Amino acid sequence: MIKAILFDFWGTLVEQGLHSPLKELHQIFCPRTPFSEFVIKAEKAMMISVYPSFKEMFLSLENEFNYPLSEEFRDNLIGFWNKNWMLAHPYPETEAILKELKESHALALISNTDCISIERVMEKFSLKQIFDKIFLSYKLGLIKSEPEFLKTALEELKLEKEDVLVVGDSLQSDIYPAKKMGIKAILVDRKNKRDYELKITSLNELPELIKRLNKNAAELKGN
Repeated sequence: MIKAILFDFWGTLVEQGLHSPLKELHQIFCPRTPFSEFVIKAEKAMMISVYPSFKEMFLSLENEFNYPLSEEFRDNLIGFWNKNWMLAHPYPETEAILKELKESHALALISNTDCISIERVMEKFSLKQIFDKIFLSYKLGLIKSEPEFLKTALEELKLEKEDVLVVGDSLQSDIYPAKKMGIKAILVDRKNKRDYELKITSLNELPELIKRLNKNAAELKGN
């Protein structure tokens, strides 16, 4: 039986203000590198440390890729990154579904994120109090694809891998790391363009899918 649900934040619960900001950075810093490789290095440069401002965060990214920017260009990127969080908002069904699931499950938040954007969005929409536990990359010093991230979450929740479910919109950051640990994972694919066995196109479909997973688990245990 699923006792806790671990939700990704960006793209799962909250729509970013701009489309794929990391993909924009990819085109600037190293377009010839596969995005799957770029994103890991970029997230480690930007999202596993606390920075006093976006300027220091982007300087870290520049150092990581040995690609210094002009002050004017860096300022433009900072404006771009600010616009992303300022225009971000929860998906229409997010609040209602979280409240429904909270009645029967522990809820945890897991996110690769910088230290500024997520805090401002959670405060703006009063999201923090919904979760029993919050695990953020910049606080753990880890990104979600590193095994210790989910291990830490399980330890703090005092649950076994069979007791939890990961819900996220990224195969690389959410789904594959969970599956490697033997944790069930549901892909949120709002455009319905990717192939994956456990997939929903809206959070509205999640409660029913969880019921099915629990029923299947109970039947297997009975056999």
